[in-house]
Amino acid sequence: MVKNLSPASIATVAERAARLCVPFFWPLAAGAEIAEAELRLAARNIKFLAEAEKIDFGLHPQFATENRIALDLRTMKLRDFSLPGAAGIPTLVDAPYAGHTATAADFDTDQSLVATLRANGCARILLTDWKPATIDMKDFDVDTYLAEINVVVDDLGGRVNLVGLCQGGWMSAMYAARFPAKVNSLVLAGSPIDTHAGNGPARKLALKMPLAFFEELVTLGGGLMPGRFMLAAYKNMDPAQHYLKKYVELYRHIDDADYLRNQERFASWYESPIDLPGRVYLQVVDALFKQNLFVRGAYVALGKKLTLKDVRCPVYLLAGKDDDITPWEQVFNAETYLGTPPEKIVKTLAPGGHIGLFMGHAALTDNWPSIGAWIAATAQAERATGATKTEASS
Repeated sequence: MVKNLSPASIATVAERAARLCVPFFWPLAAGAEIAEAELRLAARNIKFLAEAEKIDFGLHPQFATENRIALDLRTMKLRDFSLPGAAGIPTLVDAPYAGHTATAADFDTDQSLVATLRANGCARILLTDWKPATIDMKDFDVDTYLAEINVVVDDLGGRVNLVGLCQGGWMSAMYAARFPAKVNSLVLAGSPIDTHAGNGPARKLALKMPLAFFEELVTLGGGLMPGRFMLAAYKNMDPAQHYLKKYVELYRHIDDADYLRNQERFASWYESPIDLPGRVYLQVVDALFKQNLFVRGAYVALGKKLTLKDVRCPVYLLAGKDDDITPWEQVFNAETYLGTPPEKIVKTLAPGGHIGLFMGHAALTDNWPSIGAWIAATAQAERATGATKTEASS
């Protein structure tokens, strides 16, 4: 039976539709059409709009695994996920600082990179939880962040196994080049090292647009690079998915509790962007993506020109076959520039895209357990080498 809805119900639907900019074709979203709708269909529409609003605006990321704050620095909180009594060379996961929070590395109880590494030989494991930039941080530069990583490494004993995820990868590689004696092994996962390789949209945008374009974005952010700007850029790399398919699938599954839970879980991370210091952002765009100075051996960090030839520790390179954010060539080309002997470099091309490398079930099941075991093996080899040297000198 067709019933008229109350003005309040109509207003609720219209307000939410306007806030979300939901595609125009959603059935009976407002006005005269909704007045003619059956009550059950209208209720479904209201439920859909409420859920879409929640997913896009109402959730906040949380860490899934119990941890403690080991250090609270200006740029980060160092989170300690170590097992009780864990000893030896620690594994430091350098989370991406590119618009989203470090919860990407500890997404859920059954999708946690740090928990996977911990269960596969990396019992002493810590994570850089980068803080959102505030206006007083707008002039922080790359050196600021490298210096604070150095504080962390020294506090952990002066030598770490370093795992860099995405943007955290080039920062980790820079740190390893600047302080090679402090890095026992290096994992670069989905990390843009050779930024001029491949044919990804980030490379195209950086090379096509003048630096003034990016400077204007920072000006609009009052000296910061707003996370919402970066989120919009990520979404525009695949607009069909983020502005159409996402809502189509949500509407189809609006009564599926498991589906809604999974969507809310992902949205709590993806739809909660964080701001970056404008100076860091512009350094990355210009020096790394436009000029590719790092692999050219021309980037200066903490007073020294960096060269990847100074990185001689074992290195593991993990890339996504369908990664459109960091094409696999940008990761694997690092092999050409590293000082690490070829026999100590491992390369793995995983199926799937960028985010799946850190958060996806497949990578966490098929790739990261082996990486954890590899890290543990390099640490064991280091301990054995150290013991041999001690015996030889005594």
